[in-house]
Amino acid sequence: MHKPRTNLLSNILFGMATVLLVIGLAIAINSWRINKIADAHAAQLVSRANHVYKPTMPIAVDASSTVPSTVQSPPSILTSYIVAPSLPRYLIIPKLGINARVLSVGVDATGALQTPDNVYDTAWYNKSALPGQPGAMLVDGHISSWTAHGVFYGLNSLLPGDIIKVQRGDGAVYTYRVVETQVYGANNVDMAAAMAPIDPTKPGLNLISCTGQVIAGTNDFNQRIIVFASQE
Repeated sequence: MHKPRTNLLSNILFGMATVLLVIGLAIAINSWRINKIADAHAAQLVSRANHVYKPTMPIAVDASSTVPSTVQSPPSILTSYIVAPSLPRYLIIPKLGINARVLSVGVDATGALQTPDNVYDTAWYNKSALPGQPGAMLVDGHISSWTAHGVFYGLNSLLPGDIIKVQRGDGAVYTYRVVETQVYGANNVDMAAAMAPIDPTKPGLNLISCTGQVIAGTNDFNQRIIVFASQE
């Protein structure tokens, strides 16, 4: 006599089990979807972070695009030159008699490191390190023009132990000592090395310029020189 009631109870229990199973699947699927979205967002953030903070690597010195000016600025221009407190203002190399402005440059349309418009100025690559900060400052300058010696004309005469100083916009002076000099073919410059401190435990200063012989029919030289220095 109780069989119909038993069947009804079984059907109710089966229905409840089915509902719970469906709800469980829905929760699992939703959790999987949320996790996938979270993973995608995390990957996107990592990608953005890598894009933002990954150092921009220039190709090499752009020496052939324009002919720099050889008009020497009056002393008043040099002394009145102002930059932000943390930026490099002057480059001083006592051995070579250099006390030059440090301009800020980036790269050109081809990715080559830009150079100063004047042979007597130097230029700090604004994606490299700041004075006294971890990493290496990269500073370039001209060796010469057709009519005048450039600021880095005697760069190849620097020896290990020679002093190079950088004065910031706030007047702070940082002293570096030359460690070594490397010469590369114009098309084989090790820009990874140029962007890195020669001693990883100290802030670095790397000076880069043209050297060698002028390539026939161009304004360019066939070699590049990099002087690697470490902060004292």
